[in-house]
Amino acid sequence: MIILKDFYADWCFPCKMQSPILDELKKELPGLKVEKINIDQNQEEAAKYGVMSIPTLILEKDGEMVKKFVGVTYKDELKKAIKAVE
Repeated sequence: MIILKDFYADWCFPCKMQSPILDELKKELPGLKVEKINIDQNQEEAAKYGVMSIPTLILEKDGEMVKKFVGVTYKDELKKAIKAVE
């Protein structure tokens, strides 16, 4: 299973830019699971993945981290990475 973990915060403007990109991606790739993780409420989870700035996206396949994206990441780049691990 491929999961894209979205580490964000409600107060983060770049995170608000990232959110609609992920919504589009979910529509185009219905098998993709996106988990939204608020770093203010899940500090341990953020620390586990070494999240130092947000937005950070973690692409996982079968529970293993495959790729990490820091900063706003555009749909084409995400799709390319997802297709590479399918």
